[in-house]
Amino acid sequence: MTELTGLRALVTGGASGIGLATAHALATRGAAVAVLDLDPGGLREPLLGLKADVGDDASVRAAVEEAATRLGGIDILVNNAGIGAVGTVADNPDEQWHRVLDLNVLGMVRTTRAALPHLRRSAHASVVNTCSIAATAGLPQRALYSASKGAVLALTLAMAADHVSEGIRVNCVNPGTADTPWVARLLSATDDAEAERAALGARQPMGRLVTADEVAAAIVYLAGPAAASVTGTALAVDGGMQGLRVRPAAQA
Repeated sequence: MTELTGLRALVTGGASGIGLATAHALATRGAAVAVLDLDPGGLREPLLGLKADVGDDASVRAAVEEAATRLGGIDILVNNAGIGAVGTVADNPDEQWHRVLDLNVLGMVRTTRAALPHLRRSAHASVVNTCSIAATAGLPQRALYSASKGAVLALTLAMAADHVSEGIRVNCVNPGTADTPWVARLLSATDDAEAERAALGARQPMGRLVTADEVAAAIVYLAGPAAASVTGTALAVDGGMQGLRVRPAAQA
C-alpha cells in the first residue's frame, strides 16, 4: 500500500483517537506525516509531532510552517482537532459556546488558511475535515456540538467551491459514534458505562460503535489520488445511522 508515496500530510489533533489512526494510516500508505497537537510527546517515528494550539493563530502558523519546511511541502491537510460538548441549548454557558465554536470551526479555518500557500503548490492538494453525524441528524444532549459540526459541513462545501479552480479538493467525513478516548470519557461519567455503551451501539443500525481505523480509512481515501474527482462530499462512516431506518431485531 504505497499509493501516497511522495505526498506530505498534516493532521491536526493527531495524537489520539481518529487523528492518530489517520496519521498512522497515511504513513502506512507512504505519506510523510506531521501531526499538530497540544501534546505530541507520545508520537513516534515515522510521525513528526509538533506542538500547536488550533485556538491560537500564531501557534498554528508557526507549526504549519515548520511542518512544511521539514516535510518539504504539504499536499494533504486533515483538519481533525476539536472538542466535544454535552447538553441542550439551555445547558452550556456562552463561554463554552465560544470555545467549542472557536476550536471546532475556527480551528479548521486557521489551519487551512496557514496551509493554503503550500497546498496551492501541490499537484495533489486535498483537505479533509472531520465532521460528524451530528451535522445531519438530531442527537439528544448535543446542541452545541451539533451546531459546531453543522458549521463544519457548511464550511467544507464553501471551501470546496472556493478552491476547486485551484486544484484543491475539500471533503469531510461524518463519523457516527466512534470508539475513541473522548467517548470513553463520556461513558465513564455515566452511572452505568456498559449500558450506555450498549445503547450508543444499538442506535447505529450495524449495532456497534464505529472504530477509529474505519474513519481513518475513509479519510485516507478522500485525501488520496484515488479520489481525484471527489470534492464537496460528506462521506458518512456511521454504521448506517444517517440513512437507514431498520426495525429492532425482535421485530425483523
